[in-house]
Amino acid sequence: MQRDFVNQICATFPGAQLEDPWGGGHDAWKIEGKMFATIGVADTGVSVKTPDIETAEMLIAAGRAIKAPYFHRSWVHIPWGHVDADEMRDRLRISYSIIRSGLSKKLQASLGPWGD
Repeated sequence: MQRDFVNQICATFPGAQLEDPWGGGHDAWKIEGKMFATIGVADTGVSVKTPDIETAEMLIAAGRAIKAPYFHRSWVHIPWGHVDADEMRDRLRISYSIIRSGLSKKLQASLGPWGD
């Protein structure tokens, strides 16, 4: 469960686009230009947004994630092998939902239905 697994999931989210904004082989998944998941060149795991700093701290304390380098404290880095496939899917869906909900209602509607 690594880069390909994450990319397969993210590709199913309405309006999700894969970019390499920094060059060199990063996978940055965005919706309307706003990132919701990224895998670095080192390919050690995936960084995702959580609902808040407290959730990020809880995931870190539980050993399911680490602080995401270079990101706000509400982001975590989930190293490969620290969570099972179902939890990885959930973390990606939550991150996507958070970013999507910050878009205008018009933009959200243009993306099509989303079953949070």
